[in-house]
Amino acid sequence: MWRRVSSTFLRRLSTSVRRHPKDEGDWLYSSEWWGASEDGHTVLRSTSGKGNGVVAVHAHPSSRPSKTDWSKTEKWLQHRYEEVNPGYGDGGNLRVLGYQWRVLRFNDVTRQSTVKVMAAYQENKPGSVYLMQQPNCLAVPYVKSMVSAGLTTLASCNYDIISTLQGKKNMHILCIGHGGGSLPLFLASKIQGAIVHIVEIDPLVISASIRAMGFPAFSFMTQSGDRASAKPDVINEVFWKGIHERLYLHEADAEEFIKNSSNLYDMIFIDAYDGDDIFPRKLWDPDLPFLKALSTQLHPKHGTVVVNLHSDSDVLNHDGSFPSAAEQILPMGKYVSQVCRAYKDVLVGTGGSCEDKAGSGSGLAFTVASPWTCNTSMVVCRGFGVDSEYINLDSVVGTLISKSLELEYVMDLPFSCLEYVKRGVVLLE
Repeated sequence: MWRRVSSTFLRRLSTSVRRHPKDEGDWLYSSEWWGASEDGHTVLRSTSGKGNGVVAVHAHPSSRPSKTDWSKTEKWLQHRYEEVNPGYGDGGNLRVLGYQWRVLRFNDVTRQSTVKVMAAYQENKPGSVYLMQQPNCLAVPYVKSMVSAGLTTLASCNYDIISTLQGKKNMHILCIGHGGGSLPLFLASKIQGAIVHIVEIDPLVISASIRAMGFPAFSFMTQSGDRASAKPDVINEVFWKGIHERLYLHEADAEEFIKNSSNLYDMIFIDAYDGDDIFPRKLWDPDLPFLKALSTQLHPKHGTVVVNLHSDSDVLNHDGSFPSAAEQILPMGKYVSQVCRAYKDVLVGTGGSCEDKAGSGSGLAFTVASPWTCNTSMVVCRGFGVDSEYINLDSVVGTLISKSLELEYVMDLPFSCLEYVKRGVVLLE
């Protein structure tokens, strides 16, 4: 079932080098937030009623941006304030207080999400502090892997991604599992045409992301499907105008949400491990309703699904079974091969072609290894831009690499998309 890309193929590829914008989410900064929870200070702590155990947010100092750059941000804040409040020349007197890493943990052990926040205050309002999550900062490598692999695959399905980047065409995205919200926020900020629905079952996680991790509050939806706030306040408009209108954060069970959804999604991202670090069976069992409903709501010609999984390919037995000794150490890993097979079979069929599911084109599934963390991004897509009879590992990797270089340029990404699509590619057959 598993085949790996040859290293000789990658070495033959010559790629252009470009200067990336400064990546403040670079892994070299991970030492600032990766430590034990007691290394930071707790800004939120409560017990989940949805199986996530103790949910806490810990704050750690960030060395970037340096204080010499804060004045640029304050000028931007003033300009934005005057845009949303014409005639108020003081710009709201917004000043930068500092930057922090905020780490969302389950049960004081699992690092569920990491974001960087800017804290700002108004000089004329003593005690006022506002948090703004930094939308272009993806601190965790597997999130960069999901973004890179997903968007590159969608672009490889002959999808007009340029028009969506420019806001001329909408891209409908569903994110299952919210955490701190860095993934949906990055997509909405980078893709002007992105309409992003986020589904999170735990209200405590939603509250933590908004109150302690600077996620846009205006995104929150009521059970009836309306905005919880009829109108965003001035500060939220300053921070998020043009972005938060395209974010829809739902407190809901993923299975119920997708069964009742009438949307057709171009992309679906799934990162839904619980407090015990388990990927719920209801989200991958092919005999349960979720996957079948997901297949119905996925675009038939180019629909792309990206799933974050804990990697276990290096510890599987030769027959694909999970070693009993390792099972107690990595309980979440024993399901990975089953999850991959279920998603591929349900979404694109068992024969490698999705013609029966999608009506045209070639469907495929593959995994990409994430650097530095034990994660794998599984990608399943419909309508990959290579004829099914010519699909093989080298053709898939070659197409992904070509598209990744294009995306890096047109999206002005702060990290190398290429580095996240060429690592340990495995084509699922």
